[in-house]
Amino acid sequence: MQKRITDYGFRIGTLPPGPRNKITDVEGVRVGHSTIRTAQYRTGCTVILPSEQNVFTHKLVAASFVHNGFGKTIGTIQIDELGTLETPIALTNTLNVGLVADALVEYTLARCQADGVRASSVNPVVGECNDARMNTIADRPVKLHHVLDAIACASPDFAEGDVGAGTGTRCYGFKGGIGSASRIISLDGKPYTVGVLVQSNYGAARDLMLDGRHIDDAILGKLSGAECDQGSIIVVLACDIPLTARQLRRVIRRCSVGIARLGSYIGHGSGEVFIGFSTANVIAPKDEIISIRCISEGSIDKVFRAAGEATEEAILNSMVCASPGRELSGKAVHSLAEYLDKAQACQ
Repeated sequence: MQKRITDYGFRIGTLPPGPRNKITDVEGVRVGHSTIRTAQYRTGCTVILPSEQNVFTHKLVAASFVHNGFGKTIGTIQIDELGTLETPIALTNTLNVGLVADALVEYTLARCQADGVRASSVNPVVGECNDARMNTIADRPVKLHHVLDAIACASPDFAEGDVGAGTGTRCYGFKGGIGSASRIISLDGKPYTVGVLVQSNYGAARDLMLDGRHIDDAILGKLSGAECDQGSIIVVLACDIPLTARQLRRVIRRCSVGIARLGSYIGHGSGEVFIGFSTANVIAPKDEIISIRCISEGSIDKVFRAAGEATEEAILNSMVCASPGRELSGKAVHSLAEYLDKAQACQ
């Protein structure tokens, strides 16, 4: 069982988490990884399946937001134009974006063929972080079968830390990776879920705030390559709350609150890209008129708070769940869990 940030006594925010405290607390959402870990390569891919249905024929309301655009994401232009998602969402390294996008197209075409549906255009959605310090990125080791393997093993219960697309990432000078969290809110007396998954690869160690305090200088001096805020973070938000695409974009913009609470000012060389979807409204393209439900704007503050809290905790989980490693240069990359374990031992 992986230790997460709450196991160290940290409570992020005020809203209750879901039963798993992961993005998969949103019913129907599954996550799978394919991890490549050798002497040369520390990379992989992570795939978020938003629904058990064929999402190409049962499209979901979606939105994206680019806080700082130092990134190579695919698929957000059409999301912003049409407000819908039609494929799973994949995460990988910077130079594998095209190959992973092609794999998502292959998967979607095969799924549509099996369902007897003709697909002549597919909008794959892929986010990325640059893991070149720990991975021989120019070899582009992620292939079609890695993406299909990640899809095949996708489940509600998935590993966090240095797995999948987070295998070679760093965060605030520590080992980064994949992290997740969720929050439950009440609307009209009914529970609704907001879940977040991050691929963390950003931040300067000197800026990291834990429980409102900077990490101590003794630890800071041991962290390599932690002098500037650069890298990237991809945030994927899922919810079962009825939202329009416009409302969903307002919600995912609040993921930046979770990033800021941990100390980042979002530097020039960092790419902060947010992608969100709701499972509450399913859009069938064959219908000429569709009916969707949406939240009252006067109640949306609850969702804003949930997005910020879940993002903050997901980032911390991505670091705590990650094992220590080494850069290609041989420099050690420490885990936040090492720091927290020592701090607990001294109490």
